[in-house]
Amino acid sequence: MKAIKVGLLGIGTVGSGTFNVLRRNQEEIRGRAGRGIEIAMVADLDVARAKSIVGDSVEVVDDARKVIANPEIDIVIELIGGYGVAKALVLEAIAAGKHVVTANKALLAVHGTEIFAAAHAKGVIVAFEAAVAGGIPIIKALREGLTANRIEWIAGIINGTTNFILSEMRSKGLDFGVVLKEAQRLGYAEADPTFDIEGVDAAHKATIMSAIAFGIPVQFDKAHVEGITKLQAADIKYAEQLGYRIKLLGITRRRDNGIELRVHPTLIPTNRLIANVEGAMNAVVVQGDAVGTTLYYGKGAGSEPTASAVIADLVDITRLHTADPEHRVPHLAFRPDAMNDTPILAMDEVQTAFYLRLCVADQAGVLSSITTILAENDISIDAVLQRESAEGEKQTDLIILTHDTVEGRMNKALAQMQALTTVLAPIVRIRKEELA
Repeated sequence: MKAIKVGLLGIGTVGSGTFNVLRRNQEEIRGRAGRGIEIAMVADLDVARAKSIVGDSVEVVDDARKVIANPEIDIVIELIGGYGVAKALVLEAIAAGKHVVTANKALLAVHGTEIFAAAHAKGVIVAFEAAVAGGIPIIKALREGLTANRIEWIAGIINGTTNFILSEMRSKGLDFGVVLKEAQRLGYAEADPTFDIEGVDAAHKATIMSAIAFGIPVQFDKAHVEGITKLQAADIKYAEQLGYRIKLLGITRRRDNGIELRVHPTLIPTNRLIANVEGAMNAVVVQGDAVGTTLYYGKGAGSEPTASAVIADLVDITRLHTADPEHRVPHLAFRPDAMNDTPILAMDEVQTAFYLRLCVADQAGVLSSITTILAENDISIDAVLQRESAEGEKQTDLIILTHDTVEGRMNKALAQMQALTTVLAPIVRIRKEELA
């Protein structure tokens, strides 16, 4: 049978990995797909570098639109990234009747609704396993493996850069800024790490998973996004003493009144498997009503781990290339006419527990006044840790863990506590999830 012809837009880290893995494992891939899959054309602005990777057997051009216009190309892989030209090229490929594979989580999180609608109307597939958690097949698990389940919640460590930084802060007792510089030196963090450390990258991925899990449109603009830049080594140490670790989590949860969609630093009990995911690794926990709790763990980035996901998409498309479009697995797991408009909850409506660290005057009655404010706001306390003051010190750290409460209620209580003259510095507030 004639091989499927693939056009590759961008041959950087992931693109070169895709080419190399596809060439190295071509026999196994052909056996699984039922026919050969070959990259026949590559578009990259650096033509000389691209040719040094693919050799003379592949046509290399500097204009991506030449790939899209080639009638021999069946599938277009978009690995350019970003929102701008990538969006135009993906939509043009769809309009030309090409299937699309992309690792572009930012594009899908922001413009996915438009892109998936265009693909559905044209009868082509947009596959995006590589867009979330690199080599971990979490998209396929949510779309297919867990299709019998009513998904209750998803929580994931889905950014390797921030997980590496938090692991180093915990193991070495260093503050954020010091570890960030080390992460950049080692290549775990970009020269401009903003999307990673501010939680934006994780929010893109959480947005996509939320849409698949709950049958809602992708709505990145409604996600609550916090990064790790304000975390201090002291809080990581206190959390450890209380039996918790701090991770940057992407969380989406079904509630009676809507869907939670949030990314922020989170305390997790140390006896949870996900709390022990260290370094640049990723992990996603999914809670389904039938299957219970499942955990997916692996490399979330890198040339060949991400290429693994790209090629898995190529194989899926090859298998389904001639199938009736109406009987393919829908892009977001639910058929377009079965999608719902369940709202994304505002952060004030989210329910979670909290870790609070207050720098307070070391004098009688301080704890009483704080616990009174919490009680008046119907917030119950789970645990309290008070650091012993050194001789001569007039202030101390007071650590409080609460039970679940509504965020808006906690915000009101925090404002009241901050106004106390005995609270000497801004209160540190970190959310806590038991993930039970």
